[in-house]
Amino acid sequence: MFTAQSPADLPDIATMRSMSGLDFMFGILNGDISMPPIGQVMNYALAEVAPGKVVFRGAPGFTHCNPMGGVHGGWYGTLLDSCLGCAVMTTVPKGSSYTTLEYKVNLSRAIPVDTEILATAWIDHAGRSTGTAHGEIRGVADGKLYATGSTTCLIMKLPES
Repeated sequence: MFTAQSPADLPDIATMRSMSGLDFMFGILNGDISMPPIGQVMNYALAEVAPGKVVFRGAPGFTHCNPMGGVHGGWYGTLLDSCLGCAVMTTVPKGSSYTTLEYKVNLSRAIPVDTEILATAWIDHAGRSTGTAHGEIRGVADGKLYATGSTTCLIMKLPES
């Protein structure tokens, strides 16, 4: 896998239109399509793709801390927004994409800095115009639940190139 370093590294609209959402997600996992830069900034990456399910792996670092030294809630939210949206993307038909309409995150406990986690999301509904998913963040070593979340996404046709 490689991470986009400039807009030129991101897939163009014709490439996106030519693939189903599941094929697009496998393209990222297999390294045929660049990972978005947000993953590098937030220190997480796509680790697994299946129809209706994705897994991200990562670890918050000191750069993701709030003024009190704890992992900022925005790290949890950004990770879950990515993971939940990608689960929806696995169900999107060829020629379409998605965008987040809303998401909700519940923090269960603080993730210690540098703790490796898995974020897993599962599709709940994949319709013609909306998709919903739920997910969780768990520690790799301890299996502890650190956060849960849910999303509603808008599914939309991509414009002609």
